[in-house]
Amino acid sequence: MAHIQQSGVRNRLLKVMTGEDFARLQSHLEPVDLLVDQTLIEANIRTEYLYFLESGLGSITADGTNGRVEIGIIGREGVVGASHVLLGSDRVPYRHFVQMADHALSIRAGIVSAAVDESPTLRKLLLRYVLTEMIQVRQTAIVNATFEIEVRLARWLLMCHDRAEGDELLLKHEFLSMMLGVRRSGVTLAMQQLEGAGRIRARRGRITVLDRELLEEMANGSYGTPEAEYARLIEGA
Repeated sequence: MAHIQQSGVRNRLLKVMTGEDFARLQSHLEPVDLLVDQTLIEANIRTEYLYFLESGLGSITADGTNGRVEIGIIGREGVVGASHVLLGSDRVPYRHFVQMADHALSIRAGIVSAAVDESPTLRKLLLRYVLTEMIQVRQTAIVNATFEIEVRLARWLLMCHDRAEGDELLLKHEFLSMMLGVRRSGVTLAMQQLEGAGRIRARRGRITVLDRELLEEMANGSYGTPEAEYARLIEGA
């Protein structure tokens, strides 16, 4: 297989690595196409591969007494499976799956662990990314405890929009209530409110962002903190 070239990658973490750090991973990166609802990391099962997403959207979910709830999302800004592997665990009690069809570069978890042990600069970068994941999860907890569903939905759509190729989000409707941890009827009403205000257009399995600025207004300050921290910690903004 021809080596993946750093100049051609779309994953934001791979793009900001030093040339030396990228070279540590380069020959081990394998292009893969991922399907909607495909499991990338199964809960409580040894993690064999990490995935640097190049497009699409990955979701981290937890099972509870009231069903499955999303606790994090990952796009081309990150790497699926990084947090627990880099912190020394070979498994995690959460399922990671594909929510919007992905293209990714897969790599064995052990290769990444070994590279991090060899390179302080790579360790610093990837641990900073782990911190941004933690910030996102904590912000989600704050938002879910503080805001009404319409605000939470607006924030979630903005996060998906950040990771999409354009304004159209291909999202299965049955995922929506799971993502927000509410009943499906509540999601339907919130979606109708956003659509009625001209912020989005919703069709079965397809949501189009019509006015991002209005959607950000609807998010009422709940969106932006993890995104700003990613820019500060990873891209030096």
